[in-house]
Amino acid sequence: MTDSVRRQQPRVPEDDPTVGVGVNADWKGEPRHRLVTIGDSLTQGFQSLAIFNTGLSYPAIIAYEMGCADQFRYPLYEGFGGLPFNIELLLRDLEARYGRTVDLRETPFALFRARSLMDRVEDYWERGPGRAVPSTTAVMHNLAVFGWDLRDALSKSADECQQRIDAPKDDLIKQMVQNACERAALRVLPTRPSAARALTQLGAAARLGEETDGTGSEHGIETLVVFLGANNALQAVTELNVVWSSDGYDDLSRKGRFTVWQPQHFAAELRKVAAEVAGIKARHVIWCTVPHVTIVPIARGVDDKITQGSRYFPYYTRPWIDDDDFDPRQDPHITGDEARQVDDAIDAYNDAITAEVRQARRAGKDWYLLETCGLLDRLASRRYAEDPLARPAWWRPYELPPALRALAPRPNSRFLAGEAERRTDGGLFSLDGVHPTTIGYGILAQEVINVMQLAGVQFFRPDGQTRREGPVHVDFDRLIRNDTLINRPPGNLDSTLGVIGWADEALDLFQRVFTGF
Repeated sequence: MTDSVRRQQPRVPEDDPTVGVGVNADWKGEPRHRLVTIGDSLTQGFQSLAIFNTGLSYPAIIAYEMGCADQFRYPLYEGFGGLPFNIELLLRDLEARYGRTVDLRETPFALFRARSLMDRVEDYWERGPGRAVPSTTAVMHNLAVFGWDLRDALSKSADECQQRIDAPKDDLIKQMVQNACERAALRVLPTRPSAARALTQLGAAARLGEETDGTGSEHGIETLVVFLGANNALQAVTELNVVWSSDGYDDLSRKGRFTVWQPQHFAAELRKVAAEVAGIKARHVIWCTVPHVTIVPIARGVDDKITQGSRYFPYYTRPWIDDDDFDPRQDPHITGDEARQVDDAIDAYNDAITAEVRQARRAGKDWYLLETCGLLDRLASRRYAEDPLARPAWWRPYELPPALRALAPRPNSRFLAGEAERRTDGGLFSLDGVHPTTIGYGILAQEVINVMQLAGVQFFRPDGQTRREGPVHVDFDRLIRNDTLINRPPGNLDSTLGVIGWADEALDLFQRVFTGF
């Protein structure tokens, strides 16, 4: 990384959402829109390489706990298990046809079946019913789009996305939905009336903020959550390739070749985003820090750590490649030093986000900081939880809510695994090794709720009328019932890594999906 400062220790999380700056505010009236979110896949509710469970995204979970779930608007992706390709759907399809394991003699047939499923998914979204965009004049409350970074939030509108969708090609080998991010965005961003098609994520939120008539409030939005920046570094681990940003980082047509933004480029983009957020009429704004992407299980550390007490392994590769089989001359990987550099950059990103929040609070705005980076660090199994010598002085394990502590085994940040239709490891990350399971999103929802309560946001029972007193706790029993990877995992979960590794090698699934990010 050029122009960087190497840190001897990881950044200390900012545990005070107010960043030590008080704000005096006298709120009047009730904003029309209680919750609006701007973000990427983590806010949209992406799981197992697809967006499909939007009703269980962390914003939707929060809306449920606020008693306004019926009023909270979010897009739907109901066809063929979501967009672009749902690995859980693939595993269940293979299980229905071949049972818990795919015999070596059945591999060619299983490959053909997987390609057939991919072809049907591709046809649905490119040529079939999924191609039609629902027509509505209402602006979504969850304005997140998977794959988007700071520049996308600043520049992409429905018109821009429509122009970027190429004519469908029925490729017999590369059977993946083309322009999946743009197709997803057209269900998020306003498309009617025609003038609204020029609105970006930020512009759409500003439109909601202006809807104050008859509410007695100067703000149209009560709480705005901004969770952007992960995709300014995520591709370093999803592609296992570190390419630092340079000229063109702020150009929609040129930025795709970079996998990690240099901190000064991130800060420049962040200032522009923060300036637009400052103009949105939102009573409270919660900014989330960027998680360390090197912790997610899609990039597994190989061999012993570099030195005793180190945070890093010599290499990071795919989780389905065993230590004994790993060959750095042939297998995709990044080095431990590269992983450290990516983390250093993310720490600098988070310093910049913290500075924006502090500056806004000093100017009298009711902005807050949510340490999602520190949250993931506290859940990191292999980096800290299983290695006491690697823990920084500030580290302490995250206390899971009682309903999750009661699960056997307790959920952790390892790649999901199972045996005989029972989960044996993991549980916080879905089958793509990047995005949370439903219970994982519940943990994020709980942390946002904690900050909202600090801001004085009132929560209600599902009837929307009865006030909730005291600390608000997410109903994790409800989430467990709705989390199919926890309560009803695929019967072939015992060979999940083998199946996913086979699918990635044969079908190039991960490369095709995440390069679209």
